[in-house]
Amino acid sequence: MLRDRINMAARKLPTWPVYIVGLIPMGLLFYMGLTGALGPEPIKALEHEYGELALKLLIAGLAIPPLRRLGGVNLLKFRRALGLLAFAYVTAHLLVWLVLDIGDVARIWADIIKRPYMTVGMAGFILLVPLAVTSNKRSIRAMGAGWRKLHRLVYPAVILGGVHFVMLVKGWQIEPLIYLAVILGLVAVRYKGASRCMTPARG
Repeated sequence: MLRDRINMAARKLPTWPVYIVGLIPMGLLFYMGLTGALGPEPIKALEHEYGELALKLLIAGLAIPPLRRLGGVNLLKFRRALGLLAFAYVTAHLLVWLVLDIGDVARIWADIIKRPYMTVGMAGFILLVPLAVTSNKRSIRAMGAGWRKLHRLVYPAVILGGVHFVMLVKGWQIEPLIYLAVILGLVAVRYKGASRCMTPARG
């Protein structure tokens, strides 16, 4: 079966190539921005591309548990890599905005406070910081059950990322709404599955 072949290939594949392949677009997009290949507004384009890639990686990470539960495809070993790559792209997205787009500390804080979409985006980033810091074996051992509870913050963080995207664009565009719908669907599947596991069997 295709599922078995995928699982076998996943068991054989180490996680380090995922990091290398995942970081290639970051450097490539930056080079494209320097050479004018991102259009007349390269900073805005770079900021957008980094943010959208971060959202895609976060969604991919969210999809792994239901993919295993519903489809029998086990890609759990790659979830940490996807999460850390997503955080790297979120950080790059933020740095492009801070350093290349704004470049004024006073204006940065004013924009975060006054512009709701920036407030929402920054809140999502703040939630991701402790997850990235504790995404290592030492933290997992030290925190025990608390590690799993902390890493549930990924769900509100990704939702905030989707809302940030919807609020960022002008008007009601279909692409950000699709992203948000997929995110909400994956979160709903996750909590539906968790509630079933907590419900005692009858009979």
